[in-house]
Amino acid sequence: MNGHGHPHDHDHDHTHPGGLTGALRELFVPHTHDAADSIDDALEASTQGVKALRISLFVLLGTTLLQAVVVAFSGSVALLADTVHNFSDALTAVPLWVAFVWGRRAASARYTYGYGRAEDLAGLFIIAVVALSAVVAAWQSIDRFLHPQPLENLGWVVAAGVVGFAGNEAVAIYRIRVGRSIGSAALVADGVHARIDGFTSLAVVLGAVGVLVGFPLADPIVGLLISAAIIVLLWGTVRSIGRRLLDGIEPELVGRLEHALRDTPGVADVPRVRLRWAGHRLQGDARLALEAVSLDEAQRTLTAARAQACSHLPNLDDLALEIVPR
Repeated sequence: MNGHGHPHDHDHDHTHPGGLTGALRELFVPHTHDAADSIDDALEASTQGVKALRISLFVLLGTTLLQAVVVAFSGSVALLADTVHNFSDALTAVPLWVAFVWGRRAASARYTYGYGRAEDLAGLFIIAVVALSAVVAAWQSIDRFLHPQPLENLGWVVAAGVVGFAGNEAVAIYRIRVGRSIGSAALVADGVHARIDGFTSLAVVLGAVGVLVGFPLADPIVGLLISAAIIVLLWGTVRSIGRRLLDGIEPELVGRLEHALRDTPGVADVPRVRLRWAGHRLQGDARLALEAVSLDEAQRTLTAARAQACSHLPNLDDLALEIVPR
């Protein structure tokens, strides 16, 4: 029972799998957002998202340029695969950047809910580009199997792989942190892609070491492994973006909203609560059964309920409330 006599049977805490499985899941399929830390101003959230994309874009382009120079001198197909993927990951920042800016536009007579979904559509573009980079990397690796070529300057290949890992991991940490703070699944997905790139760069180092110890096929083998890893790890991102496009929502957010509404003085019951993501902002509606009150008191209760909801979900942009009989 709460202070108003409403029974609560909701668990509002985040639960995460433990052990090695949980650690790997958090590394490559991180939780999209933490409602407690979300930014409560749409313009500020979009500004932070654009800043994260701008900084990470220049970091990744610098890393890609360095790796491309080493590819030209070494002929490493594994490093080429990694470079192509790094370049594609850098380019995915562009449509997401546009989506953040576009999402600031006010709702219109045609798009009455606004343009927040542009962000999730950009997420689909990210998925397509990364998948295409995996196909290109696999094709290059198979070609190297059929037409072997000697590798040169392997020390530089190792160095480029280490630099690629460091640059991508820094970008991944930054994108995921900002994406979580503003509730952007697409930006978190972009961060995961950067993290994948970082680990594929380490795989390039492994392939170069294999060639150094007398196993020349290590390079194309690693190139194929990189391609397979990209496809496998991409599935978690596909599910995350797809869920949002189908109006899927984290159950703990629904529970948090219902909890906030039930705790509002004058609310007797909350028969229905609905939420959905529109980019990195939340929209929703709820049905409330009120105590026996006058019309003015009912209006005050609705105002208090809306304020209570926004305090529990700072990135909640719109909440339609309907009074229903008890």
